[in-house]
Amino acid sequence: MSGISEEAFLIDAISMRLIAASDSARRRMDIGLQGMQKKGLHKLLGVSKEELAAIIDSQKQTKPTKKTLAKPAFFELGHLNLALIHSNNHQYLLAIKNGQSSTNETESRFKALVTNTPGLVFEFQRNAKDEVIFGYLSDGCKALLGIEAEALKKSPKKFYKLIDKNDLALLKVNIQLSAAKLSMLNWEGRIWIEEWQDTKWVNLRAIPRKLANGMVQWEGIMTNITQSKHEKHELEQSRQRLAELSAHLTQVKEEERSRIAREIHDDLGGNLTVIKIGLASILKRLPADQQVLIDKAQYLETIVDNTFEAAHRISGDLRPNILELGIVAALEWQAKEFEKQMDIACYFTTNHSKAAETEDQATALFRICQEAMSNIAKYAKAQRVDVALFFDQENIKMYITDDGIGIDASDMLKPNSFGLRGMAERVAALGGKFSIEKGTDKGTNITVILPIRTNGGV
Repeated sequence: MSGISEEAFLIDAISMRLIAASDSARRRMDIGLQGMQKKGLHKLLGVSKEELAAIIDSQKQTKPTKKTLAKPAFFELGHLNLALIHSNNHQYLLAIKNGQSSTNETESRFKALVTNTPGLVFEFQRNAKDEVIFGYLSDGCKALLGIEAEALKKSPKKFYKLIDKNDLALLKVNIQLSAAKLSMLNWEGRIWIEEWQDTKWVNLRAIPRKLANGMVQWEGIMTNITQSKHEKHELEQSRQRLAELSAHLTQVKEEERSRIAREIHDDLGGNLTVIKIGLASILKRLPADQQVLIDKAQYLETIVDNTFEAAHRISGDLRPNILELGIVAALEWQAKEFEKQMDIACYFTTNHSKAAETEDQATALFRICQEAMSNIAKYAKAQRVDVALFFDQENIKMYITDDGIGIDASDMLKPNSFGLRGMAERVAALGGKFSIEKGTDKGTNITVILPIRTNGGV
């Protein structure tokens, strides 16, 4: 209403209550909508509610035809131009004072709006055979469906023949549900246009309303969504390829870690063992009076021992040997190590002492727990951490909770939140679900769900 330059009034056709008025009407009367409502329709329009109601009742009693279905009903009453409008299963009466906009002008605006709408504006009902009967089709019919509007009106069966069989079944079901509940009809499907040898994706949206004769009529628009469908498909493919690349890089990284861990353990560990044996042999041969040399040899032996420990620690960080015993043992060990190193109480629980998880799943769960522990140690200010691992017939579920300050939604969107993204990508690569959210009272809750991939279950 704010965009109408004439003195216009929108009236609820059922309650006969004024619900909106144009800006020009408000300026002329210098009162707001509530003031107009108090004045009443007779003072505003110069006609009574009874006269307006008679106009509406006469339209209801008129037998619908294709012509009357094609557009809103227009009337003239004294100095008023009236239009009976159907929207969202409800009727409204638009009243425009004469001398400002004629009925023909209002009708022309409606036609111009339909003509310039990108798509096919339509109106249809269903017959006894459950076939659509079009009462109105805009000029966009040919451009969208490859059929002239008049030809499709005369032979509406052609519409169903255009639609892919699988998509047609869904459309019929949606029409039935829309008719039963008088809810919006919203359907997407493929149509084949023989003349152009082309398949299009179309979206059909319509609002149903029950007519006086008991039939349901839909009024809406059909649009071409082929380009958006292709773009969506390309985007999904791009995401899939990106996920596959991420999973591949993660696997390559884990394999490289395992290789480096083995080399540290075998090569570096072997060399250190030889050095330690050599130093022990030298110490045995040194005379007791050569205290300076003995001290130096013992010092070197201490350095070798420290290097042994560093190599063992680095190798364990790269590929923990504990994983060879299974994810249950690995997470239990990790919880104890975290408690020992950070002096924060950490409890681990599980419903199975041993389980049949895959190597990839065990690695992902361990790394996610490792990353979560690191974040808790850095940011959470927690006093307690709980790690729970549960197995059922379908899923492996891991829950990590703490009683710290909790994570904010903005933290998960930070550009440098690679740890959180890495967790999510690991889970997605294994077909699982990942969530991280702030606790109800405090702390942070992390949930990982991975599908069981073994035949024997747990």
